[in-house]
Amino acid sequence: MQQSKLQNEMDNKIGILYSTVDGQTLKISNELKDVLTQNGNTVEIYSIDDFDKEINSFDKFIIGSSIRYGKHNSKIIEFIKTHKDQFEKTKTAFFSVNLVARKSEKNTPETNPYFIKFIKEIDWKPYKAAVFAGKIDYKIYSFWDKLMIRLIMWMTKGPTNPDAEIEYTDWGKVKDFGLLIDNM
Repeated sequence: MQQSKLQNEMDNKIGILYSTVDGQTLKISNELKDVLTQNGNTVEIYSIDDFDKEINSFDKFIIGSSIRYGKHNSKIIEFIKTHKDQFEKTKTAFFSVNLVARKSEKNTPETNPYFIKFIKEIDWKPYKAAVFAGKIDYKIYSFWDKLMIRLIMWMTKGPTNPDAEIEYTDWGKVKDFGLLIDNM
């Protein structure tokens, strides 16, 4: 009897809402889903463009957003601002995916300049937060994006080889974040 009660407490319905430019945020969302479902949770993943549920239908709600040119997706920002009251009734988590986080001194919510600016802008504090380094893949970028990202990488001493494909995401850190969410 006690084991089944414990199992029911662990089995949460969790929603993951994401915004991605090149697919890395979705890949991270899927890894979080794997971690959470292995622990007995039911997890549903939605793109910001496809979400049509009520937040209060979830026990926990995770939002993930990538950064392009220093900004999170405007639809994610608007979504959070619109649903802030509902977040007070649901345990929430947020993760940001950006290339600045490839640097150890900028890979936490407390040290990542994009995350810090984002949280101030939207005036919201999730229960749990994380920052993950993304992926660079010059071969899939448009001409303009390739040019701009190479310039940014040159200025920040990152890779500029136009054939570079480097995944900076620390998958152990993603798994640990999933476990934190499971226990919140």
